[in-house]
Amino acid sequence: MKNQPEWSIVFYIDDNDNSPVEEFLYDLDKKTRVRFSWSLEQLKERNLQARTPLVKHLEGKLWELREESQTNIYRIVYFFFTERQIILVHGFQKKSQKTPRREIEIAQKRMDNFLKRKGSQ
Repeated sequence: MKNQPEWSIVFYIDDNDNSPVEEFLYDLDKKTRVRFSWSLEQLKERNLQARTPLVKHLEGKLWELREESQTNIYRIVYFFFTERQIILVHGFQKKSQKTPRREIEIAQKRMDNFLKRKGSQ
């Protein structure tokens, strides 16, 4: 399996050329950004084999990358795409036990938009 190409992290770009997840990461404090950087590297390495506490399945093709910093809980929602790509579609601060439906719907909309533009698997 060593000859397999490496997995890559891809930031979703919306129709206005904005990258919501990059903007989300930019707005975090430096310590949390560094923690997410480590977590994203772990996700690249583990990809489909990544498990809790690093990641958690949300629904359908959507997964969340989990990070805590001090008393805050953050999530980045992603899905797997062809050619070993991990597409990051949404980032948010989690304030309740359960992932809010609104956050999942935003991620789902962005995933649908990405798939429409790039073609489905």
